[in-house]
Amino acid sequence: MNRAQELHDLGQSLWLDNITREILDNGTLRRYINEFAVTGLTSNPTIFDEAIGTTNAYDDAIRGKASTGKSGEALFMELALEDLRRAADLFRPIFDATDGVDGWVSMEVSPLLARDTSGSIEAAADICRRAQRPNLYVKIPGTLEGVPAIEESIFNGVPVNVTLLFSRDQYAAAAEAYLRGIERRIAAGREPRVASVASLFVSRWDKAVADKTPPELHNRLGIAIGGRTYRAYRELLASPRWRALSATGALPQRLLWASTGTKDPKAPDTLYVESLAAPDTVNTMPAKTLRAFAEHGKLHGIMSDDGGDAEAVLARFAEAGIDIDALAIELQRDGAGAFVKSWQDLLMRIADKSNVLAHAR
Repeated sequence: MNRAQELHDLGQSLWLDNITREILDNGTLRRYINEFAVTGLTSNPTIFDEAIGTTNAYDDAIRGKASTGKSGEALFMELALEDLRRAADLFRPIFDATDGVDGWVSMEVSPLLARDTSGSIEAAADICRRAQRPNLYVKIPGTLEGVPAIEESIFNGVPVNVTLLFSRDQYAAAAEAYLRGIERRIAAGREPRVASVASLFVSRWDKAVADKTPPELHNRLGIAIGGRTYRAYRELLASPRWRALSATGALPQRLLWASTGTKDPKAPDTLYVESLAAPDTVNTMPAKTLRAFAEHGKLHGIMSDDGGDAEAVLARFAEAGIDIDALAIELQRDGAGAFVKSWQDLLMRIADKSNVLAHAR
């Protein structure tokens, strides 16, 4: 048994942070499901930009759609949903076997809508409608404007992957939006089972402070933020408010660890996977990290419900001059900006490729 299977058996879902038409066509995704206990996947504009730009797997589809007048965002949405429907179908047996807890794929609303509440609500509903798969999450950022869009989308019955969370407080706001959405559904006589995950980005913390802290604190901030947030997650699941909702059949909004590939070449390539082993959570990781953990990762037990030494570690960062609250806001803002750039790069890539393919005929 490889380490990935052991981590799955411990109670954590392993999702692939990648999708390309190639891994669907050549059986790689199916192999990851069979060999590495992968039970879902996530996507983002950067992933699709690289997939479309570095392979010819999309050329025929781009040529065909462009010939009918499709371009830009409309063309991309069709390409992405074609891939995600196929992936969702591969994970459908897992979705059914876990009664909708696992077996999910994720599709992002346009990053240009990160500050547009009503636009995000409309886009999320449109993606959900067009996907025609019950196991597809729509990713909405947990920005100030995104939080009410999350609540409204949950109320509308749209499964939501809350993205771009960097702190306990940002997670708590996303969790509150989810709870309000479910409570409103119950009050309106609607089915309470609308799934959601809340994605906390981890490694970007350590990259942000790498040159601002002493060596003994390197690569410890992201994990400490994870511990602090995990404690809040466990406290919420134990709260009377959640227990009352659970009794109606509502699903818990699971905590998801995102950005778990190690960015420091001096650090172990399985650092975040090993440190964030926790039941009832999801870890979405790049293929390289997944394979590394399956091959030589080590399990050192599970995270403590109280966050372990997270607060003590965070106190040391405060002593070193790191303003955690301010940095969380900065990381979320920069993350949203990076997704906008990736989105623009992606649309430019599609436009350029459409032009090249049209003239190659």
